[in-house]
Amino acid sequence: MPNVPNDGISPSARVLAFIMAGGQGERLQPLTQYRAKPAVPFGGCYRIIDFVLSNLVHSEITSIYVLTQYKAQPIIDHVQRGWAHRVSGRHNFIQVVPAQMQIGAKWYRGTADSIYQNLSLIDQLSPDVVLIFGADHIYKMNIRQMVEFHLDCRAKATVACLPVPRAEGSGFGIMDVDEHSRVKEFIEKPSDPPGMPLNPSQCLVSMGNYAFEPKTLAEALHATARTPDARHDFGRDILPALTRAGMTYSYNFSQNRIPGTAAGEEQAYWRDVGTLAAYYDANLDLKNVAPRLNLFNWKWPILTVNYNDPPAKFAFDESKRRGIAIDSIVSAGCILAGGSAKDSVLGRNVFLDAGSEVCESIVMDNVYVGPGARIRRAIIDKNVRIAAEQSVGYDLEADRQRYYVSDNGIVIIPKSPETPETRERDL
Repeated sequence: MPNVPNDGISPSARVLAFIMAGGQGERLQPLTQYRAKPAVPFGGCYRIIDFVLSNLVHSEITSIYVLTQYKAQPIIDHVQRGWAHRVSGRHNFIQVVPAQMQIGAKWYRGTADSIYQNLSLIDQLSPDVVLIFGADHIYKMNIRQMVEFHLDCRAKATVACLPVPRAEGSGFGIMDVDEHSRVKEFIEKPSDPPGMPLNPSQCLVSMGNYAFEPKTLAEALHATARTPDARHDFGRDILPALTRAGMTYSYNFSQNRIPGTAAGEEQAYWRDVGTLAAYYDANLDLKNVAPRLNLFNWKWPILTVNYNDPPAKFAFDESKRRGIAIDSIVSAGCILAGGSAKDSVLGRNVFLDAGSEVCESIVMDNVYVGPGARIRRAIIDKNVRIAAEQSVGYDLEADRQRYYVSDNGIVIIPKSPETPETRERDL
């Protein structure tokens, strides 16, 4: 494997990034009932798309197109409010590109087709490297290091990969590589995943993040577009074809390093939060004393929209009960007026009224929890009002009559419509 420098991208290399932000996120229903998966809130004050955007900006990659399709308005609003102003200049931009049917009367038929329909954007910038990254994972990554690896290898295509135990690899796309990190075969969900050359007990899982040499990418996209039975997907069409031609390399994400990593934090943290169980677990891990993902790294912060909310407030109620939070994340604008939160994540402007209890739950923005209400092992989406003395998560059969209950017993209350008051808070 090449000796990869850690001092950033060559000044002569121009990098263009596409963020794929059109995913429906069907396994996250009902959280994706009104929004695409990358727009789902995470960690109290973020949205999932903030992680890839933060990684790109911190990696000094600032020519970024965000491709949308499914229920895109929340992403459009979020990028315009929180991201468009962060970079400026002729080749420095963060722009949302909705599906526009540039080539015929067709929406995007797959990930590869979304780039194919926007090849003109690549031609306009004439980059040396094209990055294509997903917007629906939680991770921190110095993307500069992957680009340098790609350039050092003189690769036509590079796939970011994560080592996992072979027993867990059958549910993913697997890279079979040689000792020089050249991909020999791309295998979709194999029953017996091939091991890594120097560590046969592990296999390399594709993270869905790619780097391409622009001309090779364009040629592969044109070839796929002419193929009648193509799936128009990078994992099923583009990468297997380039791999057969010996053009693809694997970048081992476990070697990626960012500044400011805390003791006990995973050096290469990456989570697919595509299911309700995974989303719930990744959120609640953040409130631990030593979380696997440290949000308090000031050398690599996760950036988001600044709403100018007031500080969180903890107050006594009329009965002199104190508002308290134990092992919890409490976002700006929250008021705990005699209510309590334990092992939970509270979004912006959550109000816990007198005697209310929230335990092992995710409560999103602008939620009101009435006096004496109890919430346990639940995800409460934005703008919901929990009535006085109401219980959620204590009687799953009763909850199923009103709400959605996941296979592992998490109660999900979908987002309520915005009111003028909640809309004003979000502006």
